[in-house]
Amino acid sequence: MIVPLVATAQNPVRKLEEKPLVLPDTLMPPSGDLIALDTIPTSADSLAASDSTKIMPRSDISTDITYYGEDSIVSDFTENKIYLHKQAWFEYGPMRLEADLIVIDWANSELYASGVTDSLGNVTGAPYFKDGNSTYEIRKEMRYNFKTQKAIIKDVVTEQQDGILRGETIKKMEDGSVYLANGYYSTCTLAIPHYHVAANKIKSVEGGQIVAGPFNLYFNGIPTPLGLPFGIIPNTPEEKASGLIFPSYGQEQKRGLYLRDLGYYFAINDYIHARITGDIYSNGGWGLKSQAAYKKRYRFGGSFNIDFQKFKSPETELNPVDYNTFRIQWSHNPVSRGNSSFSASVNAGSTSYFNNIVNPNNFNNNVTSDLSSTVNYSKSFTGTPFSFGASMRHSQSVQTGEVQLSLPTMNLSMNRQSPFKNSKFEPLKTFNIGYSFDLQNSITNKVTQDFGVDPDLVENSGAPELVPFTPANFGYLLQNANNGARTRVPISSNFRLLKHFTGTASATLNELWYLKRINYFYNPSEERVDKILEDGFNRVTYYNTAFSMNTNIYGFFNFKKGNIRTIRQLIQPSISFNFSPDFSDPSRGYYQEVQINEEGDTRLYSRQAGFAYSGAPQGESRAMSFSLRSVLEAKILDKADSTGEGKTKKIPLLENLDLSSSYNFAADSFQLAPIRISARTSFFNRKLSVNMSSTLDPYATQPYLTTNGQESIRSINEFAWKNGQGIGTIRSASLNMNASINPNSAQNQGEIRDEMTKDFMQSGGVMNDFVESEINRIATDPSLYIDWDIPWNVSFGYVLSYNKQVSGNTNITQTVSMNGDFSLSEKWKINFNTGFDAQTKKLTQTMIGIARDLHCWQMNVNWVPFGAFTSYNIDIRVKSTILQDLKVSRRRSFFDN
Repeated sequence: MIVPLVATAQNPVRKLEEKPLVLPDTLMPPSGDLIALDTIPTSADSLAASDSTKIMPRSDISTDITYYGEDSIVSDFTENKIYLHKQAWFEYGPMRLEADLIVIDWANSELYASGVTDSLGNVTGAPYFKDGNSTYEIRKEMRYNFKTQKAIIKDVVTEQQDGILRGETIKKMEDGSVYLANGYYSTCTLAIPHYHVAANKIKSVEGGQIVAGPFNLYFNGIPTPLGLPFGIIPNTPEEKASGLIFPSYGQEQKRGLYLRDLGYYFAINDYIHARITGDIYSNGGWGLKSQAAYKKRYRFGGSFNIDFQKFKSPETELNPVDYNTFRIQWSHNPVSRGNSSFSASVNAGSTSYFNNIVNPNNFNNNVTSDLSSTVNYSKSFTGTPFSFGASMRHSQSVQTGEVQLSLPTMNLSMNRQSPFKNSKFEPLKTFNIGYSFDLQNSITNKVTQDFGVDPDLVENSGAPELVPFTPANFGYLLQNANNGARTRVPISSNFRLLKHFTGTASATLNELWYLKRINYFYNPSEERVDKILEDGFNRVTYYNTAFSMNTNIYGFFNFKKGNIRTIRQLIQPSISFNFSPDFSDPSRGYYQEVQINEEGDTRLYSRQAGFAYSGAPQGESRAMSFSLRSVLEAKILDKADSTGEGKTKKIPLLENLDLSSSYNFAADSFQLAPIRISARTSFFNRKLSVNMSSTLDPYATQPYLTTNGQESIRSINEFAWKNGQGIGTIRSASLNMNASINPNSAQNQGEIRDEMTKDFMQSGGVMNDFVESEINRIATDPSLYIDWDIPWNVSFGYVLSYNKQVSGNTNITQTVSMNGDFSLSEKWKINFNTGFDAQTKKLTQTMIGIARDLHCWQMNVNWVPFGAFTSYNIDIRVKSTILQDLKVSRRRSFFDN
């Protein structure tokens, strides 16, 4: 039995195979064939009972054992051991041991492994041990009992979660717990780590935590005075770990010494996690933050964050600061299931929050100018074409403080029905009818002027008068809410005309319901038109009809020479006719004719002006609308093609050029509407994108005297080219250019987000709302995402906006924005975000950052040199998520000015 086994192991030609050891069943009778061949009677065989080659060890082994030795496998049946030499390995269930020397002791169910020392004293083939998810790199030797699953290991390195444990002697227990003598813990993966936490005794509880006795923090092997009598490091999966959140510290001139973000992380269960942190300032301020994430698989997920800050500077301050401010964020995302869903995206807060609270870790958060929120509920009724939806919307301007609430907006709609879909007559076959009922109640803190309707409709450019949006004023805001209901019945039919045209005929019936209407009257003492609100149900009914035609025209231009092979042009013309009767007759009750001056001149005013759905249109409309869209593309030879087959690639020359306007035949003046022109294209392999748009007023203008005796300018009912004013006046125009240049084609935000998500998942992370929001924040903030593989990257944008009113007032704004980063060396990187406002001739919000890759640490320095959020932030922290609070932070904000 020994010779064939050794010969097989030493044969270099034969294919290597695993040697499963199968223990024979001692209750089985011997084979009949063997008995027939045995020439010595059984009773006379005195060697059978003592033949050591037939003795097999007995044990509690529960599964197959496989082992292998590259050089040799030697069995010693005297001591009941097997010796595996050179690149040997041993497997038993989830356990695997690799080393240049492995000794299997069957009698004691033990393994011994070590490296082999050559003639020069070098050790090769040191043991590598894996048991489940735990791995151990052994410098000397180990003993392992595969029956009790306990081990004694000399000089070992083992990976625990995101960290490395190393000790002179380790005792591994059956439950996976590890005891270390004279060991250290670090997240640096180098053989000689940049830093480590050293202790005489360390215990690692699998799925629990790492507990250390008195320990010191070492940097590059040098002990520091930093240490504690004991330490606890989480050793549980990140998604299941609760624990203390350590604060950052510093000092501000206004608020004094502070501790920020001190709190606790609660891994409540598999469905909801939360963290509660607080801030405290020595001069009397404090803050409280709560963040929660929840998820139920296949149903919904979301997060809820609230931040409250309170501060009042001492009375002795020259420029005292006093505020109570808050911010609320809520995101709820359903999983498509069933016939109903609920979603929410809430971002609200007090106006003073963004004017006082600086976020040194999120540059974009500091320049937010508007907030918006939406909460939606929808339900479809199975077996019917009807569906119901309800929503609440919120919008808020941080700069002006104006708040708009739609509380609530409801909709009941019916999918379009085709009652004649089996008809062979195409217009009748495609005939369809729909239905929708909308209900809206909107609240705003903007004060509505009840008196003084300006007869000249002079533009008011002043800031709006606002009512503070506080609980004390909520009754007033509800009383002045704007509400109403609308019913719409659309009817349409599609059919083909003259083979190449598609025609659409449609009609829409609208009915509006309100609980009040406006009464106008002339105030002779003030020489103005005033208005009052009259309570009572009133409804407005109106309708309109339309007919449209459109087609596609293709043009191809082929070239036999040069790099350009083909140019393709797509032209999409469209023309439509709209008809709407005149609903402004005072007899209908929708409009009121009111005297506007002492001379007795009158004007029609809508009695539903400014309401939720406005009112009926004024004047008859027989309008023809037309539009033209053009797309220009080219096929060119692909210079990257090395096959010589003349492969081509498509490039855009003009991604779109749009022109549209309308002409109202029923109007007594100004029949031609302004002409709208827009274009979009890109250059240099889509690295530079250009967007342009403008509005052309075709009518001439002339000066006149207002009622106040001041000279102004107004439009007249004559075309500009007939009055020597060219083809018209450009009322508005805009140019938007964006470009990104780098040597290696840097990623866009979506690609950055995808790559970060992929890397996180491959490292064993579990996605949740906290992780998703953090990835989105980093991907959209150039101060946070650093691509060390790209030596430099620069993105810039240019926005030009031009507006000219009929009165002659002109407004031009130009802004240039730029952001990017570049590497000073392999480990140093500078990133920046800035801009220039040509109108004010000042730099916009600017941020400069420096990043240093310190292998297992990372340093970030962010500086906002001027503006409302002048501050700097220095942060040095360990890259590991477990020791992310092991950091040195120093922040100084604009309060220090």
